[in-house]
Amino acid sequence: MSENQNLLAEQRRALILDEVRRRGGVRVNELTRKLGVSDMTVRRDLDALARQGVLEKVHGGAVPVAEASTHEPGFEAKSGLELSAKEDIARTAASLVAPGTAIALSGGTTTYALAHQLLDVPDLTVVTNSVRVADVFHSAQRSSGRRQGAATVVLTGGVRTPSDSLVGPVADQAIAALHFDVLFLGVHGISAKAGLSTPNLAEAETNRRLVQSARRVVVVADHTKWGTVGLSSFAALGQVDTLVTDAGLPGRARAEIAEHLRRLLIAGVPGDGEPGTDLPGEPGTDLPGEPGTDLPGGAGDAADS
Repeated sequence: MSENQNLLAEQRRALILDEVRRRGGVRVNELTRKLGVSDMTVRRDLDALARQGVLEKVHGGAVPVAEASTHEPGFEAKSGLELSAKEDIARTAASLVAPGTAIALSGGTTTYALAHQLLDVPDLTVVTNSVRVADVFHSAQRSSGRRQGAATVVLTGGVRTPSDSLVGPVADQAIAALHFDVLFLGVHGISAKAGLSTPNLAEAETNRRLVQSARRVVVVADHTKWGTVGLSSFAALGQVDTLVTDAGLPGRARAEIAEHLRRLLIAGVPGDGEPGTDLPGEPGTDLPGEPGTDLPGGAGDAADS
């Protein structure tokens, strides 16, 4: 991780926290090598994370704490995590989007990566509660001019979260009045028992509204989200049609997912003839962009939620 030596403190600490959670503990000397910073810098970062209650310092390093369900890193901090996996997930998810459909993108760094992959898909209507996602489309239009087939973007109002999502009653009311063909949903955590969860109570309610307004729900989440549980659950796994994740998802987790979801897509696996794996379950219609029946092109054609 030598390229990370100039990271902002918040982003560096998010990388440290991810390493602690992923490996079950790290040593200070390992982090200094990986991050390209001094021993003193790492120790200060560990002190700061310990004060937040998201890890526990031990002699020579740190280990995860059992409960950190209310910790919500900012967008910049999360944007440095699992970059390659997020790009792979974004490319795979983008292949599910057919021209002319009405889609929704929730907040999050993976949906932000997905937005960049959708700039050339014509005639999309994009509903989002993410300031960052909306800016991807608006910036593209400012730099190249309004072109034929450019996406129509609907940005909900609301109160801004640390992850730059808009939540609360204003956002909830706007989303409840809309209907879209596919929701691409980023999540803080996903597990068999807790389903989809977030540390932000207001964001949980806004995400519930997004799920209710969607004809199809596609979760885009890298493997580190599996087993993470936030403060508030907002959807069960059974409400998800497809999970797009990366090859780091362990086999045990795939077996659990197979009990709840119809389709699991593993992104970034070279040599696979298909982009993912159909899971056992109820028969259903293929998602847009896949062989089979495309969803209707207009937002008004979406099924009742």
